[in-house]
Parts: sequence; C-alpha cells; structure tokens
Amino acid sequence: MSYRFYFWMMMLFFVGKMSAQKIDHFSSFRTIGSEQYFRFHYDNDFFAATDENYTQGYNFEVVSPVFKNNPLNLFLIQPKQFETKYGLAIEHVGYTPNHYELPEIQYGDRPFAAAIMLKSFTISKQAEKKLRVYSSLSLGWIGPGAFGEEMQVCIHELTGNKEPLGWRHQIKNDVVLNYKVGIEKQLFRITDYASVQAQSHLQIGSLFTNVSAGANLIIGQFTPLFASEATKKSVQIYAYTQPVFSIIGYDATLQGGVFNRESPYTISSNAVERFTAQFNFGLVIQTQSLYFEYTRSSISKEFETGETAKWGGFRVGITF
Repeated sequence: MSYRFYFWMMMLFFVGKMSAQKIDHFSSFRTIGSEQYFRFHYDNDFFAATDENYTQGYNFEVVSPVFKNNPLNLFLIQPKQFETKYGLAIEHVGYTPNHYELPEIQYGDRPFAAAIMLKSFTISKQAEKKLRVYSSLSLGWIGPGAFGEEMQVCIHELTGNKEPLGWRHQIKNDVVLNYKVGIEKQLFRITDYASVQAQSHLQIGSLFTNVSAGANLIIGQFTPLFASEATKKSVQIYAYTQPVFSIIGYDATLQGGVFNRESPYTISSNAVERFTAQFNFGLVIQTQSLYFEYTRSSISKEFETGETAKWGGFRVGITF
C-alpha cells in the first residue's frame, strides 16, 4: 500500500472522537453486494413527529465500474490490493428553526439553511484484514441556490402543514467544497448472525469540518460484510445500531458560508457545541437485486441554545 494510505489510516485512528453525519451511505451495514446499483435515500423529521433542526435530506447514489475513469478519482483513496467501488451521488440537506412559520428571525434557534452537492466517491474493501475504507469529494453550494425553501413549501402544501415564512433569512449563497475519508474495521463476528465494527471519519471543507468515531452492531441474517460479492445470501434481514461521537470544527449550516459572510443570522462560533453524540438504528431487508431500509436517528444539541433533534428515513435500492 502507498504511504498516503497509511497516513490517512493513522490519522483516522488517532486524531480523535467522531462527527454527526446526517446522510451516511458508506457504513458496512448498508453494503449492497454488487458492483452496479442505484439507491435513493430520504430523511424527514416527520418520521419522528417533529419539524425543526435537520428537517429534510435526500441522496441519489449510483455505483458502477464506468466511474472508474472519473478524473476526480485522482483525489480519492484507491488502496492497492483492495476491491474498490466507484460512484456518484447528488445530495441535498435542509435545516429550519422550531417556529419556521414565523416571518421574523428566530434568535437563539437554528438559522434556515439548505445545501446541495454532487459527490464523487470510492468504497474499498480488504476481505482478509476485515477492513473497509472510503473517500469522497463534494462540490456544490449552500444558500437559496439549493432551493430549500421551494422544497419545504411544496411539501407543506401537499401535507397541509403550516407555510414556512422564515426562509428569507436563510444562510446566503456560498461555495461547498468538502473532502471526506473514513475507515471501518470489523472487531468480531459470531457466525453469520452478529457482527461488531469500529469506524471513524475525517471531513474537511467549507460546509462541514469535523472528525468522528463510533461503532456499529449488526444482528440478524446477513452476508458476512467482507465476503466476496458472489457469496451473498438470497435474502438478508437484519437490524443495526450505531452510536457516533463527534468533534465539530465548522458547520456552515449554523455559522454561515466560509466566503460569504453576509447571512442575516448565524450562530456564533463560541455558541457551537464542539462535541456531539448521535445514535442511529434501523432495519434492512435485501434480496439478490433489491435493498430496503428504515432508519431512525437522534442527536444531542448542536449549539448552546438548541435542543436535541430526531428524524427518520428510508432507502430503496436496486442492482443492475
């Protein structure tokens, strides 16, 4: 393996404790045993009977060998002697304060914010060492150009909820450039019915800068996470839990863009919570060609005057 690969792995294991990632499609319990697949992920706090903080997010993900020649892969980790998958994703996230229906700025609460990104990524697996590494490069923007207001207004009209009136005060347009690298290591496995993995990631950029560490437990009937693609079971049904701990360096959805400092309302740096805890759990059902998942998440408060937040989501995938 290259010296660059060893450098990243040492950094991830020793740099610290871990970050709150809203949309995660890299964890091993979300593995689809194919080199080609499409998967859609949708989050909404409606699933947790709330309407604040992280209010909505989606991700369109495509994995295929055709992306092996993507020039952006030059910036991504592709360790030798690893099986590597290549993909592209479109990702969108939106955030609102508690009283989104009020036209005034909600001082002391989260600002309105939305971001959209095109993400290029690699996922690599080493079966013998029970090791999984991934990296991604995201390009996009935060602000009105991410059409967060239009999406929430449309959804609220369809569902009969209150009209959100505070988007005029949202985080202003700015560039999103983010790089992420992560590692996951299987600690132990009990036959094919239980498995525990440790994981960590580092994220640097104009949208999120943080470092994370945590673990995940899988229980049920599933293909061994580091087995070859040819050995996957015809039907997999399993549950997972995932505690995640984070150190936060920068969060543009709270603090505003790095380059455009003209947002009408942001959370000051000294009011951002630098340590957060997130807990995810869910259920996955897979067949040879289909993937279904339901997930729930909760996170500790992300700024001093904020509150804990909850949301849920689902994923649907198909191999081709």
